[in-house]
Amino acid sequence: MKDLDTCRKEINEIDKQIAALFEQRMDASRDVALYKKEYGLQIFDAAREQQVCEREVELIQNPDYKQYYLEFLHSMMNIGKKYQSQVIKGAKIAYCGIEGAWAHIAARRIFPKGVLMTYPSFDKAYDAVVSGHCDFAVLPVENSYAGNVNQVFDIMHSGPLFINGMYNLRVSQALLGVKGATLSDVKKVLSHQQALDQCMNFLQQNGLKVQAMSNTAVAAHEVASLNDKSIAAIASEESAELYGLEVLQREINQNSQNTTRFAVFSRVKNDEVTPNAHCLFQMMFTVKNFPGSLALAIKTFADNGINLRSLQSRPIKDVPWQYYFYVEGEGSLVGEKGQRIVAALKEVCEEVKILGHYQGDLNI
Repeated sequence: MKDLDTCRKEINEIDKQIAALFEQRMDASRDVALYKKEYGLQIFDAAREQQVCEREVELIQNPDYKQYYLEFLHSMMNIGKKYQSQVIKGAKIAYCGIEGAWAHIAARRIFPKGVLMTYPSFDKAYDAVVSGHCDFAVLPVENSYAGNVNQVFDIMHSGPLFINGMYNLRVSQALLGVKGATLSDVKKVLSHQQALDQCMNFLQQNGLKVQAMSNTAVAAHEVASLNDKSIAAIASEESAELYGLEVLQREINQNSQNTTRFAVFSRVKNDEVTPNAHCLFQMMFTVKNFPGSLALAIKTFADNGINLRSLQSRPIKDVPWQYYFYVEGEGSLVGEKGQRIVAALKEVCEEVKILGHYQGDLNI
């Protein structure tokens, strides 16, 4: 058995090595943070963290040490995430609405250290990134109950930005009223049209009139300003707290799994996504005018082993009776295979636009 002084000297020498390696790791962590800041990626990736831990723990030969090494890894990763948050701090994030809107909640969860910038419309938030006034835009693209946010789809088609991440936010709509109001007092409800659609059964069952607003938080703010017991809003419970309203009823949306997908838009495309089972891409295209052109375009994906999760069409605003097609597929269009797919599509398409790649949807 070694004496205590010898053991302590060994630990001191090992600690010196750990300190040097720690600095190297933090330098690498800073580079990762700068990359994530450039491309609008979230700091925490649960799937990636689990994958790393499962791989790294196998490097430990002594089974008695494995649990302790896992704790060490988690501690080191938490330090890295904290440091990355400081590096990313200050990024300007555009969203549509005001404080308390679902977009505000999503933007805050995706970029907890970001500076959130409010804009009155989807196109204004999008253009803020195009112009360079903001680094990223967080915009809703789809709701599991009410469907697509068509205005955002049209902006995606006509605009130059890329999607570098998709995030799922569970939406629990609440009926908000002024202090002292009850459900029986309410005659009219204000909210965004998507929120009204999500809660239509509740509204019809209670015989309530509706008025569409630009977003849910604006509706809550308006109800607070009017201070009328007969007028309520459908919005988040966060909005009730922000604007001094009371929650008259919770969970009024028809679907308890009501979820909205938010996209992070950036001026730069992320082509560093590792092709795997979780990798997804989005693309838009318009087909040439000959019989079977759309069928040939879709067949291109099947011929290359790409499973399409979604295929939709939208009218092109300034060209009557012409349509663009949107697809979301599993896999990557980066590399030789992707070039082959794009080349084949261009044979039958007038326009092919890759919107972006990302590692699946993350829940926030």
